[in-house]
Amino acid sequence: MTDLLVALAAALWGAAAGAYLPRAAYRFSAPAGEPWREACPQGHPVRGWVGRAHCPTCGTGSYGPGAAPLSLAAALVCAALAAATGTRPELGVWLLLAPVGVLLAYVDFRVHRLPDPLTLPLAAAALALLGVVALVPEHAGEWLTALYGALALGGGYFVLFLINPSGMGFGDVKLALGLGAALGWYGWSTLMLGTFAGFLLGALYGGALVVVRKAGRKTAIPFGPFLISGAFLGLLIGAYTA
Repeated sequence: MTDLLVALAAALWGAAAGAYLPRAAYRFSAPAGEPWREACPQGHPVRGWVGRAHCPTCGTGSYGPGAAPLSLAAALVCAALAAATGTRPELGVWLLLAPVGVLLAYVDFRVHRLPDPLTLPLAAAALALLGVVALVPEHAGEWLTALYGALALGGGYFVLFLINPSGMGFGDVKLALGLGAALGWYGWSTLMLGTFAGFLLGALYGGALVVVRKAGRKTAIPFGPFLISGAFLGLLIGAYTA
């Protein structure tokens, strides 16, 4: 019963947090090389980063993504993490980071861009928060492994970026730091599982696009959503088996 209540509370938290993502999703969804959006499609200024993508000056009033899809995605992710983690203290970290992951996945899928104002703070927050959790009884991970995981995954993706810059963006390298910390918390096997899952999901998506002739073999696809999805799956299994 307790686990069910925790999962329900996590879902409500995710739904509420996701409802505040649309404005940031719109503003960050600017193509590479362009500044973050500061105006609605009609040219009226957009202020702030949190809340609905709503412009009272426009005739339609709304722009950017709707709140419902982002809210639903965040709710499902948070509920799944709570179901796997239970009442262990690291659940608080996962619930804080999950909405950021949803936002990053949306932005990268839209414009093939992972914003530094999101990826770098994600990595710093993951390590800092997990460091605090490591001091709390009943946690199920290791902070040092989280740190090494961040360095290992970030370093591995950096090597891939140097080998093939057209296939691996530097934003993916910075995102890997935060995801490596989260996966590394539960150990090296979780880190490898989450990494493999990300590559597998990306390969399946790219292969499907080729099969339906929506892309060629050299077509660039956003890897961030699959890196995040793979880390999410790895984290679920790591949390459940910890």
